[in-house]
Amino acid sequence: MSWRSALRRSLLLVGEATGASDSFSRSGWRRQRLAILCYHGVSLDDEHLWDPGLYMSPATLERRMSYLRAHDYSVLPLGEALERLRDGTLPPRAVAVTFDDGTHDFEVRARPILERYRIPATVYVTTFYVHFQRPVFPVTCSYLLWKGRSRSLFLPGVLDRTPVSLADAKARQRVLGDIVVYARDNGFSAEEKDELLGRLAAALRIDYGDLVGRRLLTLMNVAEIATVASAGFDIQLHTHRHRMPRERSLFMREIEDNRASLEAIVGYRPSHFCYPSGEYFDSAVVWLRESGIQSAVTCDTGLASAHVDPLLLPRIVDTEAKTILDVSGWVTGLSAFLRISGRSSQSLF
Repeated sequence: MSWRSALRRSLLLVGEATGASDSFSRSGWRRQRLAILCYHGVSLDDEHLWDPGLYMSPATLERRMSYLRAHDYSVLPLGEALERLRDGTLPPRAVAVTFDDGTHDFEVRARPILERYRIPATVYVTTFYVHFQRPVFPVTCSYLLWKGRSRSLFLPGVLDRTPVSLADAKARQRVLGDIVVYARDNGFSAEEKDELLGRLAAALRIDYGDLVGRRLLTLMNVAEIATVASAGFDIQLHTHRHRMPRERSLFMREIEDNRASLEAIVGYRPSHFCYPSGEYFDSAVVWLRESGIQSAVTCDTGLASAHVDPLLLPRIVDTEAKTILDVSGWVTGLSAFLRISGRSSQSLF
């Protein structure tokens, strides 16, 4: 931890202990800003132990939502929050909650928690695996390798090497890269990738049928998305294949396929977008504007203000690996203020 990070953490601790953070969260400066929280998966089993940056335990998510309610944050639907941000009518301590990807666990794990605390949320759904109801290929490869970390892997025809130990995280990452490249270079279809997952699981003596049956690392299906939408959650765009092509025609196809698929399910035309993996580039912003997209969220850390391009909105990515102090520092606004105050070249506005 750098000395600046240590100093900021100390200031946050002092702020929490003295009540200064709470007072700051009600300031005029904070009222001009929206905290957009970002979540991904919520574990059905042990996914948060495998990748605490991608998956959160239900207990941790519950603590986060309980914190927002206990500390009297104004949690708004994203669309309304962005309109009020633009109009200068945000309530004090405004927060919006978003979930990326649209995983099955949102419906069975996150939704009950959100409803219990009356928290509205936007769910950005990538749609290819909505219709191909199998575990998502690259993340499931990673999960299987982690589950088999006590073993050595021999996968003839795919890995041109003797059995490789999976005990080391770096070794698992290399093997994951090799498997993904193998599937890509051989032009594997979704069905062939799923067969490869089955082979990988068998080589590691993992019951792939059980994983599929419990729907780990799987997206919501059409019926679940419709149910979530009818319950009041906002379903929005995240590309069809979770990718960001640099060629205009391919990029526009991602948006069009994603939008058509979701519109057929939810009955309205989605117009808010989330960049897959937080990746964006200048042309993408232009193309989104051409597509009639009203807002687009990144994974850049910060609070949104009326002066920020609505197609480059920052968020606070919350994970299992973070502490409540990390999160509270951002939703109070104090972390943002300290970061800005520490940069003489950056305006408060």
